[in-house]
Amino acid sequence: MSEPAAPRPADGWRAAAPEIVIAAVVVAVAGVAGYAAAGLPGTVVVVACAAVAALVVLRGLAPPSAIGRARDSDVEELPVSFSGYWRKSAGLAEGTRSLAAYDAKLRGNLQHLLAARLAERRGVSLRDDPAAARALLCPRPRDQDLWYWVDPGRPADSAANRGGIPPRTLARLIERLEQL
Repeated sequence: MSEPAAPRPADGWRAAAPEIVIAAVVVAVAGVAGYAAAGLPGTVVVVACAAVAALVVLRGLAPPSAIGRARDSDVEELPVSFSGYWRKSAGLAEGTRSLAAYDAKLRGNLQHLLAARLAERRGVSLRDDPAAARALLCPRPRDQDLWYWVDPGRPADSAANRGGIPPRTLARLIERLEQL
């Protein structure tokens, strides 16, 4: 007897048909049991739990993204989970309240974004030619105050009592980064 052939990648979900059918039967039986025990709310709870479990399983089965393989080791990871998102969100909120928190977290992220935009679209290095970078980021007199927030030559401020980047200034800075 020969062993069954391994499923080909082109088969897609067909190879998992038995597992999918078993999962559907289990959810249906659990839904009926939930309805028998608690009525419609019981069925809703069972279906919601099954949906969450399915999403967790699918997340685990998903192939790693191309972005994850191409990351440099010196670049901070992008948020790829809810906890990563909340860490970034908290860093943003802290950066608007405290200059020390801004310099510790948010400033580096904004500098990385600016450096990438300048290098990809203008051929300018933020570290090697900060004067050209400043001229491109701040072409108008009203934009000159933005440079303070991303200046790679500015030493970090450790005074926790000083306010961070004002939200309006942060919005203007992000708008300028998008325009570059």
